[in-house]
Amino acid sequence: EGIYQSTGSTSELPMTIQPRILAVIPARGGSKGLPGKNIRPFVGIPLIAHTLMFARMCPEITRCIVSTDSENIAQVAREYGADVPFLRPPNLAQDDTPMWPVLKHALASAEAEDRTIYDYLLLLDLTSPSREPTDIAGAVAKLESHPDADGIIGVSEPEFNPIWHCVVDKDGWMADLVKSDTQYERRQEVPAVYRVNGSLYIWRTSYVRSEAQSWHDTDRHLMYEIPEFRAMTIDTPFEFERFELMVENGLINFPWLSRNLQ
Repeated sequence: EGIYQSTGSTSELPMTIQPRILAVIPARGGSKGLPGKNIRPFVGIPLIAHTLMFARMCPEITRCIVSTDSENIAQVAREYGADVPFLRPPNLAQDDTPMWPVLKHALASAEAEDRTIYDYLLLLDLTSPSREPTDIAGAVAKLESHPDADGIIGVSEPEFNPIWHCVVDKDGWMADLVKSDTQYERRQEVPAVYRVNGSLYIWRTSYVRSEAQSWHDTDRHLMYEIPEFRAMTIDTPFEFERFELMVENGLINFPWLSRNLQ
């Protein structure tokens, strides 16, 4: 069995039905903004290894797989214990390929191989590695308590509020990006705004199977907030170096780096 498979049951507590969660780590080989970023050393190990080691710390995850079209990425991932059951088909690894069909393919492939039905699909974007195990536990618990929700998405409150600060050019004149019927006089009066930060996405698998195009097409999603200071997204050389310095100097904590998980 794979190193990420677990029953999620305990002997001390009354038996309860634990949701079966498939975690998917997408890792396409053709990165344009930062070539080779998925396996580029980040704080001493390949970037993808951080998400693999993180997943191993989450007992909620039943199975974690890597979806990649690159044999090189697959080989590096396997060196860190990854489960890479297939190479992603070329038609799902183009520059303009949306994430949704990639996830649907991963779910269908895993369920066919395991001969089982998963309850939730967890997307772990390896370019946002600063999530913590408690984030997964908290998000799963929140989604479990809202059976009417299709999924839950990781968000954070940015340092600036776009309702208050952001403007656009309209025929040469400055205009508010977000129009509001309410005239706010003070920044403190403006409603909080959150951004999707890439930290985690969890959906009910019934929703993944039925929704053909994108999760953006429905509005029955919960938010799971994490602090903005650790809501990193690594897509450029500057972001790579900046966040690496933050981790190396202890401003952001990666708990798996202090444990021998390899």
